[in-house]
Amino acid sequence: MRTINKFILTGFLLLLAVCVFAQAQDSIVSGQERFQPHEADTVLTDTVKKTMIYLEHANTLSFNKAINPDIQVLIGDVCFRHDSSYMYCDSAYFFEKNNSLEAFSNVRMEQGDTLFVYGDYLFYDGNTQIAYLRENVRMENGQVTLFTDSLNYERIPNIGYYFEGGMVVDSLNQLSSFYGQYSPDTKQTVFNDSVRLENPQFTLYSDTLHYNTDSKIATILGPSTIVSDSGTIHSSRGWYDTVNNTSLLLDRSQVESGDKILLGDSIYYNRDTGFGEVFGNMSLVDTAQHVTLEGEYGYYNDKTGYAFATDSARLLEYSQGDTLFLHADTLLMQTVDSTYREIKAYYGVRFYRTDMQGVCDSMQFNSRDSVLYMYTEPIIWNEDYQLYGDTIAVYMNDSTIDYAHVIQFAFAAQHVDSTYYNQLKGNDLKAYFEGQELRRIDVTGSAESIYYPLERDGAKIGMNKTKSGFLTIWVKENKLNRLKLWPQVKANMTPIPDLNPDQKMLKDFFWFDYLRPKNKYDIYQVVKRKVSEAPKRSNKFVH
Repeated sequence: MRTINKFILTGFLLLLAVCVFAQAQDSIVSGQERFQPHEADTVLTDTVKKTMIYLEHANTLSFNKAINPDIQVLIGDVCFRHDSSYMYCDSAYFFEKNNSLEAFSNVRMEQGDTLFVYGDYLFYDGNTQIAYLRENVRMENGQVTLFTDSLNYERIPNIGYYFEGGMVVDSLNQLSSFYGQYSPDTKQTVFNDSVRLENPQFTLYSDTLHYNTDSKIATILGPSTIVSDSGTIHSSRGWYDTVNNTSLLLDRSQVESGDKILLGDSIYYNRDTGFGEVFGNMSLVDTAQHVTLEGEYGYYNDKTGYAFATDSARLLEYSQGDTLFLHADTLLMQTVDSTYREIKAYYGVRFYRTDMQGVCDSMQFNSRDSVLYMYTEPIIWNEDYQLYGDTIAVYMNDSTIDYAHVIQFAFAAQHVDSTYYNQLKGNDLKAYFEGQELRRIDVTGSAESIYYPLERDGAKIGMNKTKSGFLTIWVKENKLNRLKLWPQVKANMTPIPDLNPDQKMLKDFFWFDYLRPKNKYDIYQVVKRKVSEAPKRSNKFVH
C-alpha cells in the first residue's frame, strides 16, 4: 500500500514538473518581454558590467532537460545572490543561461544592510541589474518607505521608480504621485503628475516636485498650491523647507493670508512668523480695505499686519470706486483689525485722484479718525483751487473729502484767468467740500483776501482786497457766491486798468501748478520746487 502511494505521489510530482516546465517556456518569453527596459522606464545610462547570478538556497530544484534545460524550478526558501544583493522568495524560475530570474510570493530584496524591497512578484535581469517588482511593493531605506504596485529598481544608479501611482513616506511627510523616483544614495525623490505632499500643518499640491528625505526640502518645479490653516501659497518655482516652514518662491508667486494677498517676482516666506519679504514687483492687496501696496522691494508680516514698500513705492485706495494713486520713496502700512489701518509715506509724496491731487514731504493716514496728515511743504488741488501751508489735515468721509484743515500758516488760491487769481491767506484755514466740489472756506486769524467780482458776462469788475480777523466765502459752481468778513474789516476796490502787477498778489502767494500731478502715472515724476518759492517755515514729520 505504501509503495502504491509513493508511486502515485512520484507520478504527481513528475506531472506537476512537466506543467511547470511548459509554463516556464512561456514565462521566460513573457517575463523578459514584459520587463524589457525602454526609454520611458529606465534611468540607467552607463554600461553595466555583467556578473552572474548565483543560487544560494532552495528546498527543491528541478528541471526538464527535454523541454528546456535552461529553466530551473525552485520551491521553498529560495535565495539568490547577485554581487552584494540578495533576493528571497517562496518559489522561482531561474534562467541561468540568460542570467535572470522570476520570483513569486514573499519576495524580498536586500541591498547591503539599509535597503530592503518587498513585493509579490519579481523579475530580475542580472545583465542590466534591473529588478521589476509588482503588487504590494514596499521599498524601505531607514525612515523612508516607498509604496506602490509597480516598481522598477535599477541597482547600478541605485534608483527605484514607479509609474502607475505610488507613495513615499518619511518621518515628517507623506508624498504621493502618479510617477515617482527615489534614490537611496542621494535621498532625492522626483514626483510628477498629481503630486500631493501631506504634512501635519499643510498640504502641497503640485504638477512636478523634487523632495529630499534628509533635508525635508521640497523643490517646486511646476504649478503648485500649498494649503494650510493660515493661508494659501501659489507658486510654479521655488523651494519649501518643511522642517522650518520657510520657503523661497519665484516666478511671480502669491501668498494669501486671510483678506491679504502678497505677490512678487521672488518671495522669501516664513510661515511660522508670518513674515514675507519680496524682491521685484511687490504687490500687497488688502481685499477687505480695498488697498494695494506696491514697490520693487518690500515685506509684510501677516501676524502683525505690518507692511513696508520702497523703490517705486505706490499705494492704491479704491474703496469708493474713484482710486487714489499715491507715491513716495517709502510706504508703511499697519493693519490693526478689519476696520483700522495706518499708512505712512516718507519723502517725495505725490498723489492723484480725480477730485484731489497733492504733494508733500511726508504723510500719515489714520483710518480710525479718517484723517490724512500732510507735513512739510504740503499742497493740495481741487479743480481750480490750490491750498498750501505748514501742515494740512484732510478729513475723509467714506473715502471722499469732508474738509481740509490748513494749520498755522495757510494760503488758498483760485485761478480766474490769465494772471489773475483769487487769494485767501491767514493763520488757519478750513476748506469744506460737498461731493467732489469746494463749497466753503473759513479763514481764522489775520485773514487777507484778494478776489475779482465778475459781471454777468464774466467780465472782471475790479480787484477787491480785504483784511479782517475772520473771513468766510461760499462757492457755487466753482465761483465766489458770497463773502463774509468780521470784525474790523478793511477793504478797497481797485479797477482793473489801475492795477499794478505787484498789487495783484498777496505776500507768500505762489502758483504751484507745475508741481501738480496730472494723472496716475505722473505721481512718479520728480519735480523740484523753485528756490524762490521755498517757504521760510516748515513742520517736520515725526516718524
